[in-house]
Amino acid sequence: MPRPPAARTPREVLARFHQAMRDKSADDLADLYAEDGVHEFPFAFPGFPERYEGRERVREGYRATWGSSPVRVREVRSVAVHEDPGAGTLVAEHVVVAETPGADGTFTIPGLLVLHVRDGRLVRVRDYMDGLGVARARGLLHEDATTPN
Repeated sequence: MPRPPAARTPREVLARFHQAMRDKSADDLADLYAEDGVHEFPFAFPGFPERYEGRERVREGYRATWGSSPVRVREVRSVAVHEDPGAGTLVAEHVVVAETPGADGTFTIPGLLVLHVRDGRLVRVRDYMDGLGVARARGLLHEDATTPN
């Protein structure tokens, strides 16, 4: 059962979201969501869901995705954060610096999160991640192509 949140601002929720990414903790991520929260991937790619509906689907989805991926997030660099405090909405531009064990060096993936926070919980997230960049970094696409190896 998720812990009740202390009063959290959208920026505090964003910081915990990024920490869950670094830790690959589906539980910590899911615990940020309202019970009926929705996480959407507008730039979904084949084999990846378009959305998770509900806290437990977020938990299950990220547990499966992060559990099957060797990729480790080393750092999340904030590019810009735009907030509408009255609406509980925050837009975060970031760059994820990650590595794949056994591979040389790190790679970067740009992303954008639109967070809607109510009562300290995520009620809706729109996650614009560069899925093709992730696939390339994992060796699933040629460096100069958009089709699978």
